[in-house]
Amino acid sequence: MGSLRLWLAVLAGLSGVTAQEDLYRKVFVFRTDPSDAYVVLRAKLEQPLLNFTVCLRSYTDLTRPHSLFSYATETQDDEILLFKPKPTEYRFYVGGKSVTFRVPESRGDWEHVCASWESATGIAEFWLNGKPWPRKGLQRGYVVGAEAVILLGQEQDAFGGGFDVYNSFTGELADVHLWDTGLSPDKMRAAYQSLRLPPALLAWRSLSYETKGDVVVKPRLREVLGR
Repeated sequence: MGSLRLWLAVLAGLSGVTAQEDLYRKVFVFRTDPSDAYVVLRAKLEQPLLNFTVCLRSYTDLTRPHSLFSYATETQDDEILLFKPKPTEYRFYVGGKSVTFRVPESRGDWEHVCASWESATGIAEFWLNGKPWPRKGLQRGYVVGAEAVILLGQEQDAFGGGFDVYNSFTGELADVHLWDTGLSPDKMRAAYQSLRLPPALLAWRSLSYETKGDVVVKPRLREVLGR
């Protein structure tokens, strides 16, 4: 009960106006660099995760390190983290351990990424713009905790806080999803193309969120595949 009370207290401290809406053809715009802004995501997590897939789309001209998706628990701040340390790398964390995927440098367009993990084998998958990268091993047998704070745009170095603004995100984020299962290759490509997707813990078309600081919801200006 103590950990649950702490988790509820942290969420209460992240006070503000919470919205739930269909964000089709919309984006979160993080307007300043560096930034103290972030978005809190509300997911109904009823049990620990033995498998998951997280997907999102980003549009930025940042060349410094920045955090995209941060899922922290009371005992592990990097429980799930999608982080881009430089333009040619993505780093994927589970339970505080990470693997790195080297990618071509962006040509100033949207990038869609999906990262998937399964506890039984420790297999980590990474997909960029609908294409898979070689799979890697990460945290076999680990269990991802369910009492979590989930943020976009900042890396949590403590439960619900501990931000470093020089790891913050500036630009546009969209099409955020989290599933409690690994997606098939067909569904990974469907996520990139914004086609019909299975029910998710976090879904862009019915997202419960709270913006904090200089981040706003705006219509998408640049079209992407399938949109």
